Amino acid sequence: MKSEKIKVVELFAGVGGFRAGLELSSNQYATIWANQWEPEKKQQYAFDCYVSHYGASPNHVNEDIAIAKNRIPTHDLLVGGFPCQDYSVARTGAQGIEGKKGVMWWHINDIIYRHRPRFVILENVDRLLKSPGSQRGRDFGVMLRCFNDKGYCVEWRVLNAADYGYAQRRRRVYILAAHKSTNYHKEFADLKKDSLYNVLYNKGFFSSIFHVHDTVNPKKMSETLLNGENYDDLHILSNNFSIPLYNSGFMINGRVVSNEVTPIECRPTMLRQIRHTESVDEKYFLNGSLEKWHFLKGAKKIQRERPNGEPYFFSEGGMCFPDDLDKPARTMLTSESSVNRSSHVIEDATTRRLRLLTPIECERLNGFDDNWTNTGMPDKYRYFTMGNALIVPIVQKIGTRLLEVIV
Repeated sequence: MKSEKIKVVELFAGVGGFRAGLELSSNQYATIWANQWEPEKKQQYAFDCYVSHYGASPNHVNEDIAIAKNRIPTHDLLVGGFPCQDYSVARTGAQGIEGKKGVMWWHINDIIYRHRPRFVILENVDRLLKSPGSQRGRDFGVMLRCFNDKGYCVEWRVLNAADYGYAQRRRRVYILAAHKSTNYHKEFADLKKDSLYNVLYNKGFFSSIFHVHDTVNPKKMSETLLNGENYDDLHILSNNFSIPLYNSGFMINGRVVSNEVTPIECRPTMLRQIRHTESVDEKYFLNGSLEKWHFLKGAKKIQRERPNGEPYFFSEGGMCFPDDLDKPARTMLTSESSVNRSSHVIEDATTRRLRLLTPIECERLNGFDDNWTNTGMPDKYRYFTMGNALIVPIVQKIGTRLLEVIV
């Protein structure tokens, strides 16, 4: 395998973050098919950006994945940062189990069922591990059971990019699945329950590149069986599965262990270090009254009414205004640059006036090259795509690590 190209399929490709990271790690990764589709959008800016970097091709597909998935070729590695939705399942008579809301996961599930790639790497928001609020852990439990039924082991880790030296406090869960045909799966197949915890600290995929303290947290650990021994089928699991899942975990042969791990932190990159040192276009500066910004960023306690007329108080704490340049940036959202509480406001390096982040600074926060999204899309969409993107250097490290085990 190491002497051959690793054939990659990239789903929900956005502006190409997964591909950029993998290709930075090695020229052994060959993306043979990619899909990006923004529903109900006339202009497909993210796809256009992807094509501007990787070329027009019949295998670069701008189409609903529900249709396009039937044309996916055989591959070794499936990757994607997929939308977080509701992954409950329902029994529908003779047709068995169908996903009702978590549509995107079920498309991924279909692709895995058809092709059985050797490895799968997915990225999502960390709340996936806790959703839904009424049945904590169910959504991810459904995903784990789907992987288990197809012969995969799964390891996950919530990574805050700033903990490992990067410029943004962006927490995302990264999920690695390895098929039973791989040596990586076979290495762990016979481990006993106690030894499985050691995977999270020393022997697993993520522990060798994103180091954590070698101490089990006894107050935040869980274990369960989600195979037929506890749940006859996926429908029963969906109705009954509810356990706490923490920021690190491993599943093999239906046995799941999870523990809250503590990262061995690196010195992060500061917001100051990604800030422009040259002059910035006037359109990014705040002009006029700052009263609304102070209100949005400030602490507040506001009386509101519930639908039934019952009064309650909405409260939120204050935020640093402007943002502290000697800390990593907060998590960037798709609404970045609009007038809202979550948008960053910084002091400009040359004028000392307050301004928004520029699109280039947002690209730097995610580890993209400057002007990566400067491909004809308006600034609004450049911010939007970066709010959706992953951290490219995180993927680069994952890609390097994968080369060690994809045999």
